[in-house]
Amino acid sequence: MLVLEDLAYAHPVMWGNYSFTMTAAPGEVTAVSGPSGSGKSTLLDLIAGFLEPTGGRLTLDGVDLLPLPPETRPVSILFQSESLFEHLGAAHNIALGLPPGTPRAEVARKVATALDEVGLPGVGNQRADTLSGGQKQRVALARTLLRNRPVLLLDEPFSALDDDSRAATRTLVRSLTEAHRWITVLVSHHQDDIAALAARHYRISSGRLLLA
Repeated sequence: MLVLEDLAYAHPVMWGNYSFTMTAAPGEVTAVSGPSGSGKSTLLDLIAGFLEPTGGRLTLDGVDLLPLPPETRPVSILFQSESLFEHLGAAHNIALGLPPGTPRAEVARKVATALDEVGLPGVGNQRADTLSGGQKQRVALARTLLRNRPVLLLDEPFSALDDDSRAATRTLVRSLTEAHRWITVLVSHHQDDIAALAARHYRISSGRLLLA
């Protein structure tokens, strides 16, 4: 269980004072909504370790995450932009999720398995800039699979997709979350994404999280 207890931050630019309390469970998508500037990205940055809170607690299964730098936190994050290297092939992009020094045969096996799991067998050699938006997000999810971290943060990950790709990618996120027991936290403006995915839904109001 991911638990935030009065996780506080005073934003130096937005002049916002935030104090976030929430729980998110394994195998479920927890959604967070709110207007632009309400603190949704601040929330994700605090969980990921990109911002240092001014107070409160952040724990995963009782383990304090706050002393950990971003690179060692058990967290992956997927943005609206899938953050692929466009000049590299899909398989190469996915392999970046593995630790340096992983044996080449193991890399090939794990990448092929991840491509199968996200429904993209056979596209490993395609350059990222030749893929559709939906395919790129699936490649990014495959890279997340290989990172093998229990918390997945999604920052408006479907916004750039057409309706068909959006629905298919939502279904994939839900199935991967359930299969791998990820704790998935979704930030979205879109009520259809929240309705399709969320087991619980928080709304940010005046710097606080309220169950919607």
